[in-house]
Formats: sequence, structure tokens, C-alpha cells
Amino acid sequence: MSSKILIIGACGQIGTELTARLREIHGTENVIASDINTRKLELVNSGPFEIIDAKNFNAIKDCCVNYNVDTVYLMAALLSATGEKYPMEAWDLNMNSLFHVLNLAKTGIIKKVYWPSSIAVFGPTTPRDNTPQHTICEPTTVYGITKQVGERWCEYYYNKYNVDVRSIRYPGIISHKAMPGGGTTDYAVEIYHEAIKNGNYECFLSENTSLPMMFMDDAIKATVDLMEAPADHLTIRSSYNLSAISFTPKEIFESIKRRIPEFEISYNPDFRQAIADSWPSSIDDSVARKDWNWQHSFDLDAMTDVMLNELKKKYTHS
Repeated sequence: MSSKILIIGACGQIGTELTARLREIHGTENVIASDINTRKLELVNSGPFEIIDAKNFNAIKDCCVNYNVDTVYLMAALLSATGEKYPMEAWDLNMNSLFHVLNLAKTGIIKKVYWPSSIAVFGPTTPRDNTPQHTICEPTTVYGITKQVGERWCEYYYNKYNVDVRSIRYPGIISHKAMPGGGTTDYAVEIYHEAIKNGNYECFLSENTSLPMMFMDDAIKATVDLMEAPADHLTIRSSYNLSAISFTPKEIFESIKRRIPEFEISYNPDFRQAIADSWPSSIDDSVARKDWNWQHSFDLDAMTDVMLNELKKKYTHS
């Protein structure tokens, strides 16, 4: 019987597009999407789908056994801004779901695990420019704390139980297909939608706040490339730094304004500004580039072209 892939949290921003890509590669019937509800009917109806609460060990185990699952992508999480509002819920979901999957791998029920980390593991004491792979990690958000602890557990399960777990520290992810889910970098998606819909945007970060970002196509490519890399090529079992581009709200505004001259922006920083100020402005991902030949494809202007073109189609048809 052929092995199968289970994606937990498939209805999220990254999970939605990761599911589609993995089904292209491995075949629709070999990729089981799952989430806590059926809020994305297009995804639910496009292939195998199961309702799974990521905090429910038995539900995950039963799905893995029933479908002969070989690989799990654990994409379910409460993100940075939402986590600050609901800290105990963030800890419960982000940590217990990881333990469930790592323990299934420890006992041999599954063979390979993908778990995303984030630049949120860094904090105000981390070097902000060209942040190295190995550096000070003193996060100041609940989300960042869960990701830092998760990285340590991933490395522990690899060293102690030989669990093949792989991870990327995602920067901010930008996509035209799915709305973001409560992160500090959400502005970089919202601004494109508002440019098309209303011609103006009020940004919740200050104009010169530089953060590492990445177009979704590059994020999906990186995830697939890492999971397909030979195990003996990998030197990081906590989480790989990953980078593509860094920009400020002012720079993304200027990129849009060159294409939509009437577009206007204002700035009204809220509680997310303090979170952004604690994160790096640029990332050194040379270890990922050496270990599994990571390369990004999209710069800011290339991303802006795709985002505006696709969103114009979306809002014209709607």
C-alpha cells in the first residue's frame, strides 16, 4: 500500500496552498487535508478531507492508521497577534499538537514530520541585521515562546529517538489566495487588497519597520524542497533560517503606488508594533542555501505584480 501525507491545519494561509502543491506532486488521493472545521469548502471538496482537532491525539492517530499515513505536515497554530490575546489557548494548541505528532513518529506510526517555526523565536536581544542561524533567542511573544520551545523539542526527538523532523523559520508570508490568520506581518497582504478595493490603507505598523518577508510560492517551494532533501544533507534539526526579501511598509506602498498612482497610505501603529520591533529586519539563511540548495525567486516588485494582477481578477469576478 502506498504511503500517504496528512496535513493538519490545511485550511490556514500556508496549509491551503501547501495542500494543493502536494496533491500536484503526490496525487490527490495520497494527500489528506484536515482542519478543525470545513470553512474552506473548495479545499474540502477537492480531495480527501477529515475533521481533526490538532489537540486530539487519538483523532490524529486514528487518521494516520486508517489512511496509512507516512508523513505529517503540522500547520495548525495560533499566530503572533492572536496568541497575545489568547495566550493559554496558543500554548495549548501550538505545543500539544507538536507533542502528539512527535510521539506518533517516535513510536513508528509515521516516518517523517514537518513543523513550521517562525522568525518569532527571535527577540529584542537578537542581532537585528542578517540574523544568523545560531544566535540569541529570547522571544517576547507567546507565539515566539511556543516556537522556540518547539524547536528544542524537535531537535531533542531527533537526537533521542531519531525522529525525522524538519522545520523552517518562516518570515512573513504574502499570498493572494488565502487571507492571513492573525500575524504581525498581515499588513503586507492586507495592503494589496485595500489598494484594489478602496485605494487607501491604514497600516498598523510604522512606515520604516523593516521585516523579513516571502511570497507564498517561495515558501511552498522551500517547504517541499526541505522535505525532499536527503536526510544526511541536513545539519539543522531545530529549524532552518529562511529568507527572501526584507522591506518596510513605506517600500511596499511605493511599489504599489508605481502601479496604482492614486493609492494612498496612513500609519496608525497598534500593539503589533512592539512585536515587530522585537523581530529581525533581515535574516542570514546561508545554512539552508548550503544544505539543501534553497533559492528564492521573487523580489518585492515581482511579488507586487503578481499580487495586484491576481487580486484585480478576484475582485472583478466577485
